[in-house]
Amino acid sequence: MGNARNFAFWIVLFLLILALFNLFSNGQGSIASTPVSYSEFIEDIENGEVTRATLDGENVTYVGSGGTVYSTVVPGDANVSERLIEEGVNVEAKKQEQSGFLSLLSLLLPVLLLIGFWFFMMNRMQGGGRGGAMGFGKSKAKMLTEREGRVTFDDVAGIDEAKEELQEIVEFLRNPQKFSRLGGQIPKGALLVGPPGTGKTLLARSVAGEAGVPFFTISGSDFVEMFVGVGASRVRDMFEQAKKNAPCIVFIDEIDAVGRSRGAGYGGGNDEREQTLNQLLVEMDGFESNEGVIIIAATNRKDVLDPALLRPGRFDRQVTVPNPDIKGREKILGVHARKVPLGPDVDLRIIARGTPGFSGADLANLVNEAALMAARVGRRFVVMEDFDNAKDKVMMGAERRSMVLTDEQKMHTAFHEAGHAVVGLTLPKCDPVYKATIIPRGGALGMVVSLPEIDRLNWHKDQCEQQLAMTMAGKAAEIMKWGEDSVSNGPAGDIMQASQLARAMVMRWGMSDKVGNIDYAEAAEGYQGNTGGFSVSAHTKELIEEEVKRFVQEAYDTARNILEERRDEWERLAEGLLEYETLTGEEIKRVMAGEPPHIDEDDEGGAGESAEEKPSVASIPKTKPRKKPKGDGGMEPEPTA
Repeated sequence: MGNARNFAFWIVLFLLILALFNLFSNGQGSIASTPVSYSEFIEDIENGEVTRATLDGENVTYVGSGGTVYSTVVPGDANVSERLIEEGVNVEAKKQEQSGFLSLLSLLLPVLLLIGFWFFMMNRMQGGGRGGAMGFGKSKAKMLTEREGRVTFDDVAGIDEAKEELQEIVEFLRNPQKFSRLGGQIPKGALLVGPPGTGKTLLARSVAGEAGVPFFTISGSDFVEMFVGVGASRVRDMFEQAKKNAPCIVFIDEIDAVGRSRGAGYGGGNDEREQTLNQLLVEMDGFESNEGVIIIAATNRKDVLDPALLRPGRFDRQVTVPNPDIKGREKILGVHARKVPLGPDVDLRIIARGTPGFSGADLANLVNEAALMAARVGRRFVVMEDFDNAKDKVMMGAERRSMVLTDEQKMHTAFHEAGHAVVGLTLPKCDPVYKATIIPRGGALGMVVSLPEIDRLNWHKDQCEQQLAMTMAGKAAEIMKWGEDSVSNGPAGDIMQASQLARAMVMRWGMSDKVGNIDYAEAAEGYQGNTGGFSVSAHTKELIEEEVKRFVQEAYDTARNILEERRDEWERLAEGLLEYETLTGEEIKRVMAGEPPHIDEDDEGGAGESAEEKPSVASIPKTKPRKKPKGDGGMEPEPTA
């Protein structure tokens, strides 16, 4: 269809250019002439001053003796041609132009072509099938018809409660009598709320796959345009399409782009976004009913949406789509691992237990990275080691072994990270240390990663204080080792994290007795243009700063006291990191106790050595590389019978 339109456009353009060429080239072949009277023309003939003449009906053009061109009109009954021939003048004759209807048509044809071309271009620019430069008011909603890659509820895991809410809507579309016989009405809208990557869009696609009704999808930003009134026009057009295809589902992704609270921005009263929102509110629940049109929207910023958009009758259901728990993560890993050949040692529950806080998108990325790592080394299937390496890459960043570090830089990093690990292992409310490394990863020269044993749902004051101490342990370790004057900028990230946590404790969570149980974070947000901001006195600001500083300083003092008490273990761990570069949680405990990080299975001796006889880390020989699990899918040749 689009190719036919383009071909017709070029045909019309060609005809127009041809007509204009003929129009403006008419008469350009003749030389400019001076008009004279008929009597002067006869006089020139009698005087022999006419050298050449051209006859075109009643029009005569002739050249005088001086080379000047003249033109005149002769009477119809005058026999001028014979008289010119008698005088020996060279005479040329032209065919007389057609008159009447054909002549009128030849004059009107360029004008008609111009008018036709103008109508054609205006139709094309205003949409002509929903495409074109000026098709602003047409909706950009696309009807989803998935012949291949159809997503169903079987492809959605880990968010069972959210799936049940939408499954009821699908069942209502399939069998409305089941609910309507008791007076129940189909929900007009469902708002999916949750952090990024939890599967809100995937859940909507599964509704499209299950419902078997037309499914329109559009993004909130598709309504926004530079011209005022375009967004409202697109909303009207979208609902008109939906009514024609009812019963149907309309999915608006990232609705916060158009549904923000009115009056919260810097725009004037004729704000385009507010007009679009007003039209959306009217279409969803106004005077005209939209029977059979269900709106599903997704956002991760419910706090900025207009209250009128969230009321029952517009979005009757607000479905929370949270990050999955351990059971949900195991199910999600199972869904993403369907197309990945797994080795015999892979346990998805162990992987799920070691990935708290991961969203569905994070888990999909984890499985993909593990498959890529297995393919990189030539395995036939993915083993547990690949998942461990992929988890380290996702959580800590890719290794940067090509970065050249001096021995002094490595030593600073080792003692810094050892301080984090020792304090984290000492304080009981800190999350267990998962791994410590001095290999540069991402933007850090080294890091210590902690993983909670269970999903963390809330924070307590003692947990926050111990977490602050672990965060400040890196700077405390550097100062203890090299003094105040030699501290580096390495703790910059730690200071930022500690400041954020301490501010949350004081300004949002009410954990400071001096500041009290008031949410001062709302005041800070109010100064940034959000609604609800209130002023804070200078005394209160000073008090907040003092409390934040006190929490961080007390955490630093706690970390320093622990490192002074366990200085030998801290230094052993730092030397162990310098030697082995990366240590897991159990290996860290062994190195702190002066033992090798991993015992050779063939050498069980030395188990009965007393603490006084334990060798120092410096005397611990480097152990053999960790053994790979049996049947790791390597490309070794298979034994022949």
